[in-house]
Amino acid sequence: MADEIRAEMVANVWKVVASAGDTVAEGDTLVILESMKMEIPVLAESEGTVNELAVHEGDVVQEGDLIAVIG
Repeated sequence: MADEIRAEMVANVWKVVASAGDTVAEGDTLVILESMKMEIPVLAESEGTVNELAVHEGDVVQEGDLIAVIG
């Protein structure tokens, strides 16, 4: 079953660390968001393969927006 990783707040996508097809472990950083001059890492919640990365550097995400899908 695939896990959807969603934004928990409104933020800018500062850096994309993972790519589609990458194998990740639980706790690996996928993306780093920036909000109010703070860097917030978005972590994989399970191990698997990044099936989809729905954001790019410079994007603005809203609360609930899809960031990645891990299968």
